[in-house]
Amino acid sequence: MKTLRIGSRGSTLAMWQSHHVCGELMRLWGCDAEIVRIRTVGDRDAESAIPLLGSKGVFIKEIEEALLSGRVDLAVHSMKDVPTETPAALIFPAILKRGDARDCLISRGHLQLAQLPPGAVVGTSSLRRQAQLRGFRRDLDVRDLRGNVETRMTKVDEGELDAVVIARAGVERLRAARKIAETFSTEVMLPAVGQGALCIETRAEDTELVGLLGALDDSETRACVTAERALLGRLEGGCQVPLGALAHTEGESLVLEACVMALDGGESIRRIARGRAAVPGNLGIELGEKLLAEGAGRLLERARQNALR
Repeated sequence: MKTLRIGSRGSTLAMWQSHHVCGELMRLWGCDAEIVRIRTVGDRDAESAIPLLGSKGVFIKEIEEALLSGRVDLAVHSMKDVPTETPAALIFPAILKRGDARDCLISRGHLQLAQLPPGAVVGTSSLRRQAQLRGFRRDLDVRDLRGNVETRMTKVDEGELDAVVIARAGVERLRAARKIAETFSTEVMLPAVGQGALCIETRAEDTELVGLLGALDDSETRACVTAERALLGRLEGGCQVPLGALAHTEGESLVLEACVMALDGGESIRRIARGRAAVPGNLGIELGEKLLAEGAGRLLERARQNALR
């Protein structure tokens, strides 16, 4: 097989993810691969709040365009960055085994969330994290924060922020787990849809490559992520809404928990649903319907309007 071209963002974490897939391709089939760095709109504008960038898929759109044009053969994404609607000509033959899906706290003095002083400044770009932080501690000064994982952690080291909340999987992949002061239980903070999982995207017409990449697929992770993304799609949410969700398997069953929140943390709707792991999408839609019936649409629409102000 020819040398495969992997489209990737240029951040340290994105490069780790792509090198990881390169290693798997070499280990299993001896395939040579090269990484093509691509700047997305989310990379070019590292200051504006993500909802203000005005489009879905701000971290993958340009990479998908490179796939469609033939500039690259495959792409590696963080699953949580992938919109529920993707180009029809592209597919995801592999969703890799999920890492730790939880969020964690990096803080000055290695303090846990409950130990931070009143008025402590905590940074995160995620509306979901902001809402859950405010729900847990209304006295914190929660601020919008952009930048890659290293940049966000550096702002704590340099004293600009008291703490940041980041996906634990990313911190671990950068071998910085020693910096973690606390890993949040899902009772305190439900993660983003797809958090902790990596996916590989390619052209549907490249059947040989699709078959090759399919061997990297983890069926349990795919079932869980499929349920979470079906929920997100039913709620018509993008990657930046105050929605936390996490699925796990129990034998042949799938359990999906989700929470929709007001941005100020003052109101939330949290529910759990169970279904067959063989049809995970049905479970996500079912739970989405239940949340909408209980007022989730109102909370999400209010959050979207507030985020655009």
